[in-house]
Amino acid sequence: MKPADQFLNSKLYKTGKKETQRFRTIWISDLHLGTSGCQAAKLLEFLRATDSETLYLVGDIIDGWQLKRRWYWDQTHNNVVQTVLKKAKKGTNVIFVPGNHDESVRQFIDLDFGGIKIRDELVHTTAAGKRMLVLHGDRFDGVIACAKWLAYVGDSLYTVILKFNQIFNNWRARAGMPYWSLSQYLKQKVKNAVSYITQFEDALADEARRKGLDGIICGHIHKPEIRDIGGILYCNDGDWVESLSALVEDAKGELRLVTWHDICQPDQVADTYVEQEREKEDELDSELEVATS
Repeated sequence: MKPADQFLNSKLYKTGKKETQRFRTIWISDLHLGTSGCQAAKLLEFLRATDSETLYLVGDIIDGWQLKRRWYWDQTHNNVVQTVLKKAKKGTNVIFVPGNHDESVRQFIDLDFGGIKIRDELVHTTAAGKRMLVLHGDRFDGVIACAKWLAYVGDSLYTVILKFNQIFNNWRARAGMPYWSLSQYLKQKVKNAVSYITQFEDALADEARRKGLDGIICGHIHKPEIRDIGGILYCNDGDWVESLSALVEDAKGELRLVTWHDICQPDQVADTYVEQEREKEDELDSELEVATS
């Protein structure tokens, strides 16, 4: 398994013509269609550039919370829905596991619509034989479970942060600087946020252990991750608001995280990697010169 801290630096090389990348299984979550923060255009590129036997939609696909406050539905959001439906029609096994933002869909658990199966949670068996519990994860979030009003407040605050982030990164882009995420920075630096994420991950790992499974696959906290927690494989597929990430399984059953850049801009990733390697080589050469002088 590839650890999460490696997936952004995948060693991808130029292959010339872009081809559809095929996987046994793909998991995506936290698309938040119906909000201006949803990176629908990039998600659409990802969906069109990939193919899989099974596609899991692991909750918060449509943001009902935000749509109740303010209606927002861009044409690209329609295109995403149509692309998923088209995949289902062509034979992809599409499974929708609702989350807290699309909780109204939970009234249709165990029903099928347009070739899409709606399930509360289920066990996925990888090609390598690992049994993984698949769920959104909101039921293990203490804020959602015990103080839903606070979750609404937090959601509104997150929306404000995202809007600020968009303005800030537009300025950075004009200045030729790379994307920088304020919310991800706060999650990593604020002690309470780090503690909350750790508790969430531990609670999910405990649930998989209680059920006698090998691991768990979830979304909810917008933090892509693959790591071992006491012998349980914890996987979070991230989101399509900031991380632009997905969890994929190859034909051998290996699980790894990929990003929109990995799939849709491999040449750019390759150039960046090659440049980084050249810089490392130059640094080593300089160190050797100093050591031998």
